[in-house]
Amino acid sequence: MALYFKTAHELRDMIWNREISVEELINAQFERIEEVEDKVKSYVTLNKEGALKKARELDEVIGRGEELGDLTGIPIAIKDNICTKGIRTTCSSRILENFIPPYNATVVEKLEKANTVMIGKTNLDEFAMGSSTENSAFFPTHNPWDLERVPGGSSGGSAAAVASGEAVISLGSDTGGSIRQPAAFCGIVGMKPTYGFVSRYGLVAFASSLDQIGPFTRDVTDCALVMNYLAGHDDRDSTSALKEPEDFTKALVADVKGLNIGVPKEYFGEGIDTEIINKINECIKLLVKLGADAEEVSMPHTEAALPAYYIIAPAEASSNLARYDGVRYGYRAENTRGLLDMYNTTRSEGFGPEVKRRIMLGTYALSSGYYDAYYLKAQKVRTLIKDDFDRAFSKYDVLISPTTPTTAFKLGENVDNPLAMYMSDICTVPINLAGVPAISIPVGFDSNGLPIGLQIIGKHFAEATILRVAYTLEQELRVKDKHPVLG
Repeated sequence: MALYFKTAHELRDMIWNREISVEELINAQFERIEEVEDKVKSYVTLNKEGALKKARELDEVIGRGEELGDLTGIPIAIKDNICTKGIRTTCSSRILENFIPPYNATVVEKLEKANTVMIGKTNLDEFAMGSSTENSAFFPTHNPWDLERVPGGSSGGSAAAVASGEAVISLGSDTGGSIRQPAAFCGIVGMKPTYGFVSRYGLVAFASSLDQIGPFTRDVTDCALVMNYLAGHDDRDSTSALKEPEDFTKALVADVKGLNIGVPKEYFGEGIDTEIINKINECIKLLVKLGADAEEVSMPHTEAALPAYYIIAPAEASSNLARYDGVRYGYRAENTRGLLDMYNTTRSEGFGPEVKRRIMLGTYALSSGYYDAYYLKAQKVRTLIKDDFDRAFSKYDVLISPTTPTTAFKLGENVDNPLAMYMSDICTVPINLAGVPAISIPVGFDSNGLPIGLQIIGKHFAEATILRVAYTLEQELRVKDKHPVLG
């Protein structure tokens, strides 16, 4: 197998055993990028010079016989809404096209201390608003399994980079499914941790009460390794949980005996593709065969999750994006008549249509006379959805559902139909509203050869239990050993 399709733990062993140098690995990684990037378009910015410099430094450290971490020398890609010191962070928006942060996000600091090698910043839907990575101000990203289809969004560049072999691991952000949905579309592993378990410091905010950073990886073992470095309290993030991290690799045991699994019937209803339902049901039967117990459970407020989300998220976005006014940083319109005209023209020229749509929705929901009718009611619905999960987790260890209602749709298919686009997050949005963790893993393919994702949901800070179930299924199914062919 080519180096670019090996997992992080396989490459770690090769580096530890001196079978390959870090510089050789990074050069091989950029060779793969040069080979397929024109087809996939995962990256907004590449960091080749910096990556090779870091690789040579790490090879010197290895040569001195110093202790190595699990991620030493591993190539990683970072979603372009996560701040990287001295490297452009655009949010795939014209308004931040030339913004270079003076600091690193906490997750970037942690991965640098882990001696990973950052190879570039990945494409996304502008300001993480979208489900297809077609809303980028620069270009759409393509799904490596079928270049005429979307990779999902908003973290489509990060998912496509891992799936295509252009990165070994990557980071994304998940506000309503933006890690899990592209992971499902691209046939890889994607985890949204418990809200507050991974620091958001340095993540450009979309909806602050929903956003969470998480990893994309080729298998569940890599996901556990990355989470070992990402999780933990951060004083710079006021929403960071006072929760000690743990060694998630201890959860990598192929054993589900005695585990209670809930199957939310609302996640298998109208609009979910039959092939996906059949595949998820096969996986649930397999887990039962392996010793778990499974039964149907009702989450009665699920149908209200999407409407509540599309009031709460735009409302928070309208507040967070008010800072982009042409005064402090980012794009500023020229030749305007006065301050107000400069504000209006800057935002009109700098933001794309989906961002403008959500700002307007959010401003309306927060406006005088409508706050109680929309935003306050949506927050009450959010509490009811959280209560559904609390009741379910009083009986079940995990919940299992499809990650997405369909497999990857074609580029341009839903671009003029925002409601159809929003519906692609119907299985993932409730998890963000409740703040619980979830993972998407690949479990098979549909009749078009497109990956199908299964979602495992856990109670707050039950990442270890989720990883245990995911690892068990992965060992049985071996879907992770299949890769897209890009020529």
